[in-house]
Amino acid sequence: MKPDLQSSTPKARGAVSNVTHRYDPVSRHSEADGWDIEEALPTLRTEVSVERPRSLISYNRSPDLPFDRSINPYRGCEHGCVYCFARPSHAYLGLSPGLDFETRLVARPDAPEVLRAELGRKSYKVAPLAIGTNTDPYQPIEKEYGIMRQCLEVLDACGHPVAIVTKGALIERDIDILARMAKRGLMRVGVSVTTLDPRLSRAMEPRAPLPKRRLATIRKLAAAGIPVRIMASPMVPALTDSELEAILEAGRDAGARSASWIMLRLPKEVSPLWQEWLAVHYPDRAKRIMARLREMHGGRDYDARWGHRMRGEGAYAELIQHRYKVALKRLGLREKTQPMRTDLFQPPRKDSAQLSLF
Repeated sequence: MKPDLQSSTPKARGAVSNVTHRYDPVSRHSEADGWDIEEALPTLRTEVSVERPRSLISYNRSPDLPFDRSINPYRGCEHGCVYCFARPSHAYLGLSPGLDFETRLVARPDAPEVLRAELGRKSYKVAPLAIGTNTDPYQPIEKEYGIMRQCLEVLDACGHPVAIVTKGALIERDIDILARMAKRGLMRVGVSVTTLDPRLSRAMEPRAPLPKRRLATIRKLAAAGIPVRIMASPMVPALTDSELEAILEAGRDAGARSASWIMLRLPKEVSPLWQEWLAVHYPDRAKRIMARLREMHGGRDYDARWGHRMRGEGAYAELIQHRYKVALKRLGLREKTQPMRTDLFQPPRKDSAQLSLF
């Protein structure tokens, strides 16, 4: 009897398996027990452990990124987006970039205090800080831990500029802080919308808010005076690419002022995870999707070179970029936004028994 791939897939999770990570010397594979009985896998529960970070701010020198520093309140992400380029980072913890990435999470409750200490160093030079570039700060466990809100309170208190990327509707909880910072030119938010199709979204991003809910979040943020970017990311060839203009227009109508897009990226363990997902959900399109991606990366699943990794190259990539530019002009959306202010930064005060004169 032919196995039912759908019934053997974990429910409400993005990854199909726990792919072996690149540092693991042992390869693991699931095998049938020999009984011709189809049984659904048990529900995978989310586990959260706690990490006490010694440092929080990570620096990068990538010319592909508009920022040189970022922080992550959490490791792993329960949203479970199967395409997430951050999945390979879980291998550094000795965990799989597959199901472990979305079920075995790490919270960093001391992050606000560590951030305060780092911003207070004499050697620190202010520049916009990015949050959400690796894992989503507004994933479900933020409701319990509140680490992101505490980090925002630190940044707000010292007038530090910050750019946030999220899919999470929980960001609405922090509109009071975000609006206050935006009024001073210290805040902007990017909301990622991959598709407007709720069924496709639920398959690719099983625990992220549905597209309609994300558009409602854009509407609420924009109404509060917070600059919002609609991010059509990632674009998936032969699956979501036809929606590019519709996503940008929906974001504009909800109040987004600017836009961006990124092509699907498949670094390291993400490629086998993505191809497993295609085999389960879109077996009829799998070859076509992978062929398009390889066309843009010199025959490989992924090309990590700076200047190429975000959008690929070749005729197809150029076509998407042309469509994007035309849509921006038609919709009145901007690609570049005004720089955030850095002149308001005041290092956090150190605890001292001596009272301040001011």
